[in-house]
Amino acid sequence: MSTRYKHSPHSLLVLSLIAAATAVPASAQQQAAPADDLQTVVVTGTYAKNRRTADSESPIDIIGTKELQSTGSSELATVLSRVLPSMNFPRPSGTDASDAVRPAQLRGLAPDQVLVLVNGKRRHASAVVNVNGTAGRGSAPVDLNAIPLAAIDHIEVLRDGAAAQYGSDAIAGVVNIILKKGPNGGDVEIGYGEYKEGDGEQTTVKANGGFAIGDKGWVRLAVEAANRKPTNRAGADTRNPAEPLYGQVTQRYGDSDTKPRNIFFNSQIQVGENTDFYAFGQYGERDSEAAATWRTALNGGVRRTPLFPNGFLPLQNSTATDESLVAGFKGDLAGWRWDASLDYGRNSFWLDIDNTVNQDLGAQSPTHFHLGKLINTQSVANFDLAREIPVAAFSGPLTVATGLEVRHESYEIEAGDAASYMGSGSQGFSGFRPVNAGKNSRSNQSAYLNLEAQITPQWSGALAARYEHYTDFGSTTSAKASTRYAFNDKVSLRGTASSGFRAPSLAQQFYTITTTNFAVVNGTNTPIETGTFAVDSAAARALGATPLKAEKARNYSIGLQLAPTRNFNTTVDVYRIFVDDRIALSANMTLPQALRNVLATQGIQVGAGRYFTNAIDTKTTGVDIVSTYRWNLANTDRVDFTAAYNHNKTQVENVAANPAVLTANNLLLIDRQSILRNTVGSPKDKFSLGADYTAATWSARALATNYGKFTVPQNNAALDQEYGRQWVLDVSGTVRFAKNWRVTAGIDNVTDSYPDDTTTAGNLNTNGIYPYSNFSPAGFNGRFYYAKVGYSW
Repeated sequence: MSTRYKHSPHSLLVLSLIAAATAVPASAQQQAAPADDLQTVVVTGTYAKNRRTADSESPIDIIGTKELQSTGSSELATVLSRVLPSMNFPRPSGTDASDAVRPAQLRGLAPDQVLVLVNGKRRHASAVVNVNGTAGRGSAPVDLNAIPLAAIDHIEVLRDGAAAQYGSDAIAGVVNIILKKGPNGGDVEIGYGEYKEGDGEQTTVKANGGFAIGDKGWVRLAVEAANRKPTNRAGADTRNPAEPLYGQVTQRYGDSDTKPRNIFFNSQIQVGENTDFYAFGQYGERDSEAAATWRTALNGGVRRTPLFPNGFLPLQNSTATDESLVAGFKGDLAGWRWDASLDYGRNSFWLDIDNTVNQDLGAQSPTHFHLGKLINTQSVANFDLAREIPVAAFSGPLTVATGLEVRHESYEIEAGDAASYMGSGSQGFSGFRPVNAGKNSRSNQSAYLNLEAQITPQWSGALAARYEHYTDFGSTTSAKASTRYAFNDKVSLRGTASSGFRAPSLAQQFYTITTTNFAVVNGTNTPIETGTFAVDSAAARALGATPLKAEKARNYSIGLQLAPTRNFNTTVDVYRIFVDDRIALSANMTLPQALRNVLATQGIQVGAGRYFTNAIDTKTTGVDIVSTYRWNLANTDRVDFTAAYNHNKTQVENVAANPAVLTANNLLLIDRQSILRNTVGSPKDKFSLGADYTAATWSARALATNYGKFTVPQNNAALDQEYGRQWVLDVSGTVRFAKNWRVTAGIDNVTDSYPDDTTTAGNLNTNGIYPYSNFSPAGFNGRFYYAKVGYSW
């Protein structure tokens, strides 16, 4: 049996820094900035000082603490998907590691085509690759749910291409998570909730607080722990009357059993007249238990295993561990603002499986297996400079920003127990084999230049350029131009044009998992490999694979800003995003016997496989509309109304040529289903209406969201299913008393709305066992009740 070594030296270093920083307590008096101030000044997408959202040449959403606490969820990606019309976050089930690390999409693009920053520093990606049939298939994005809400002050979401400013991944936009800071004040909260069906109970405890370091510094800590029980919306199993559990619910189809624990710190101390040292970091673990597919007691009329005479449900138990540490110095020198930092991030994914067997081991099979471990690491060194230079011809100074970045990345696969992969392997998920294991790395260097200016009192503009060199695929250059013209205080027009890129991740280049089966090849019983092959492997090359190259993007947008009164404003932003050479996971290809025989003569034994490829060119066209209105009432009461809408359409402009070896054997590298998942698998539109009433001692909030139609495609077009629109209403209320206490109660999905049932055509719902689609943007758990009690100081 394997042993887990969870606590690395990096996590111990972070915890040691926290312990040292918290040695000096501070005053408990809180002096927080007004919420409205947080909504005006932004740091994302600009290097200028005191840039406001209203003056930005690109659309930026500011999500404050109030919005982050506005639902019953404590998952960051879930919260963002409810407050951002352009974000899609389905809740897949039965999809292996994607149950534990769910991907989120912005503007309908791939989950890894959005850049995530924390305090402006690049966040490391998850080690998990989404290789099953879910939204975002083939991506390896940042795990947003690894970041605890307790640590977040606010979030800035730049809905625009920004690769020229930040580098790889920023095609759909940038999510910049700003941590709480300062020595003063704190908060403790306990929450509980459960679904109408009586499952999915959630208990969450979180706290944050600040401490002074002498009289020139501070450190802020945030801790959060939760226990989220699983949900199950599976139907009864009526496939075989001979089964011992015929007519009972045998499958688990819903949210995983999840237990996250996190500690985050943020700190700063003045070390010179014009120099500050800062550091922030995290250590977090999330244990998840996800169900695989139920194994019936009988297999072709024969009992499958004596160890589980009634059948069994394999349970995939994983631990996702996140470690990060950013440290640096910043200050002013000769009129230049400078920032030098080192950034380390690591995500590991340890995977076990329980309640299952390896049938080739018979009655001696263990029922617990260690399947392997995935590890993704990132180290970044940054040096940034910025200053304002007076220009006589301009009405404001010219902001010049430049900098250098060096980044090193590695991706590693560790093998599982021998019993997990020998023969047919453990049922539910076969382990990573030694031949799959290995560690790969790369480095890149980049330099950028950014210019911003208020050219006239009405007209501002910005230019950016960035050069990057990667050791694995070469160099690329990105550029961006943006401008804004204010006709008056009430009407302005803004627009951007940019080129961008996304480097193929190491996970996409080197992720591999294979199993061995035996088949007759050229008259001989031969071990045959099947699975996901690395692009540079002999098997993938024999099937036409070529080295991955960077995705190339062109992003164009134009926006109208209207502010007819002080309390009412509307923004309308139209965009078009071209992405060439998008990286996708190929179709699952089962090789005909003739091709197997040919490959066998080359020493390549492959029966079925898939690999990553630069497969398609796409065009995404959409519009974002956001309107807010504040109605001031008597006694400083007010009501804030919000209406937001996103329409998004992706079209495939070109599909890569099918490799000759596949064409000759009637195989497709990219099949119909792979293409259409990118174009119709997420809702084309999303509309929300919100109202927030704030009084002296209480507040109430309601948010109604309409999720648009989406289609789950099949290779047989007759089996495509279009799912209709779905309305979801969330309501909550908060009462504040005894100065520092508050109680919140709410209901998510008040009307107990569910998505359309999956059709019985083609038995896509497996005789009703899987009644809902994994692509449903609102999930399929139903009504959720919750309450929270908090204390602030």
